[in-house]
Amino acid sequence: MFSRFHHVAVICSDYDRSKAFYIEKLGYEIIGENWRSDSQSWKCDLRSGDTQIELFHFPHSPARPSRPEACGLRHLAFAVESVADTLALLHERGVETEAVRIDPYTKRAFTFFADPDGLPIEIYEVG
Repeated sequence: MFSRFHHVAVICSDYDRSKAFYIEKLGYEIIGENWRSDSQSWKCDLRSGDTQIELFHFPHSPARPSRPEACGLRHLAFAVESVADTLALLHERGVETEAVRIDPYTKRAFTFFADPDGLPIEIYEVG
């Protein structure tokens, strides 16, 4: 019935800053961008490979608690062939990351970094 996620929606506090982050730092491309005058908000559809993000900006959105662990969606996780190679690219683009950890159950490498609003983003080695 449910074969895969179609997209993940992210609400940001600064539209231009977040759009630049997902495009310049993570390599997403814009597939649609719309100003919605009824809600005074932006909606930007971004894609990289099979992954799609809907980036929204609404005036006066409240901050989302992240740490300590809050109930609800916790983080985005991207599958990568090589954590080391992905980290090299992220660091080259000025993205700060946490130390690499090894999943104690799968023995796979993973780590986290954050988007401009502090949303945790994980890269998880699958290849």
